[in-house]
Order: sequence, then structure tokens, then C-alpha cells
Amino acid sequence: MELHVIQRSANAFQQGLAGRQIQAVAERAFGPGAEVRSATELGGGMYNTTYRIDLAGREEPVVLRVAPEPARQFRSEQELMRAEYASAPWLAPIAELMPRVLAADFTQSVIGRDWMIQSFLPGTPAPHLLGSYAKATHSAFFRQMGEITAAVHAVAGRWFGPVTGPGHARWSEAVVTSLHLIAEDVECCGLDAADLRKAADAAQAGAQVLDEVTVPRLLTGDLWTVNTMLTEGAPVPTICGVLDMDRTWWGDPEADWTMRMARAKQDARTAFFDSYGRPADTEAGAWRRHVYEVRHLGALRLERHRLDNEAGVRDSYPAVALELSELTP
Repeated sequence: MELHVIQRSANAFQQGLAGRQIQAVAERAFGPGAEVRSATELGGGMYNTTYRIDLAGREEPVVLRVAPEPARQFRSEQELMRAEYASAPWLAPIAELMPRVLAADFTQSVIGRDWMIQSFLPGTPAPHLLGSYAKATHSAFFRQMGEITAAVHAVAGRWFGPVTGPGHARWSEAVVTSLHLIAEDVECCGLDAADLRKAADAAQAGAQVLDEVTVPRLLTGDLWTVNTMLTEGAPVPTICGVLDMDRTWWGDPEADWTMRMARAKQDARTAFFDSYGRPADTEAGAWRRHVYEVRHLGALRLERHRLDNEAGVRDSYPAVALELSELTP
């Protein structure tokens, strides 16, 4: 087997597999006769460890995604791969853009970690190709992003919160629970989470405003440029694939990372709302967005800590304080 890996430190969050482990996964997925010709670790993602796998006798490569060891997962990020697997039937409106699941094993009996094998999507990662297009054409990309997001948000569920549960009858319960989980993770990292606790208290006090959201909608979790593939040679940037939908949950569409990013700048991304539609601008909606922004900032604090980005962790505190000033009298 040819094995091509990304060199990482022993303390890095993402940890690769040995060749024998990859071969064992292939045999579990495709039978004892499976032979891995080559395995190439792919960069880009910051959570799962991902490989392009070429198998003897199989014309198309496949993608192996391996979850972090259970002990390395934050409580607010537990079993994300299982959430993605459970989300697949709900993501049927965009199935043509997504890889197919060919095999999955959550027993952890082969390598001690969850793993999933998916079909290999054609195209080029958007971060590698989008910049080669003239700025004037970028609106086409964001308009398609709006269409994809609207299709996902149109799917209604039976509860608020994680796709795999536990579910909540009220949106406020899901939001407050999520904020507390993130705060616990921050504290377990030896960081101060008092600001996140205050935000959870403010969200609880404003439960009536949060509970104006009565229909749980499917949220992408973190869909944005980095999670898309573009068609090579298209006259304008054209999305041909969507990846890594492992942070899906049920809630208010405005709480989705995608909506946050679409609102972040007044540039070509404003075309997102040409296809998605323009949500009503209300005082209650603006207050809820401040709550959602604290949740995003808390999750970013954890990610930056995981990546040893100390400056980014520090910057998260004044950012949360600014949102808190809008939430509390």
C-alpha cells in the first residue's frame, strides 16, 4: 500500500491511521478480499481525519472519514459523524450534491473510532478555485448557496436540538442546553466561560422570545465555502458538491452558521438572499441573532483552543461581551 500522510505532532487533535488500520477498515467495508492500493490523507477539514482510498479492482476512488477518538471529543461535539449519518435521509433535497455513504461502522471494534466510507465527489474545493474567478461572478456562487440552504431549511422535524437527540419540545430549551454544553467544554479546557453562562441565563430569561420559533427546521450546522466543491471550467463558479454535513441540528434557520456568514459582509454574498429570500427584520429576530452569535463565538473559542490559536481565543471574549451588551439590560 502506498500511504501518503500529513505530518502532525503527537499532540495534534487530528490523528491519522497506520496502513494496517486502513486495510482493516477496507476489509470490514468491502470484504476480506479488499486490497488498498493507496491511501492519501486529505487536508482542508479540521475535525475528522480524511483519506482518498484507491482499491484494487475498483475504478473510482472512495473517501474514508475517521472521527476523533471518543475521549478527544467535546461534549458539545460528540458523535458528529453519527449525526451526519442520521441526517442523510433528511438531506434528500440536496442528495444529488452529496457523497453517498458506502459503509459505516460505529462499533469502534476495528480501530477504536467511528468511521464512514463515502463516494468520491468530482470537482475542486471552493477555497482552491473560487478566487480564480472575477469578483463580479462570485454572486452566482452565493446565489446557489442560498438555494441549497433554502432547500435544507424547508425540511421540518419533530423536535429542537441534535438530529440524533436528545430532542427538546421548545427552542429555548435546545439553545440554553447548547450554550451550557459549550460552556462546560470551555471550562474543561481551563478557560473562563462566565460570559457564556451569562448568555445562557439571558437566553433563559428571554425564553418567550426564543419560543416564538415553533417549527424545528433542519440546519446545515456549518455549511459555507469550505464545505463546497466547484465544477472545473465552468464560466461562473458553480457548486457541484456539498461536504461534511456533520453539524446538522433542528432549530431556527437564523441560528444556522450559513446565515451568520451570509450576513457577515456587504459584498457578493448578499446575492445569497436573492435566492434564499429575505427574512423579516424584527426586534425579536435581532435579539435572537445576538443569542445565536454568542453560541457561534463559544464554538469558535473551542475550535481556536483546539488549534492552539491563543490570539483567537482571547479575541472571543470582547466579541462575546459585545453581544451580551445587546442581550442584557
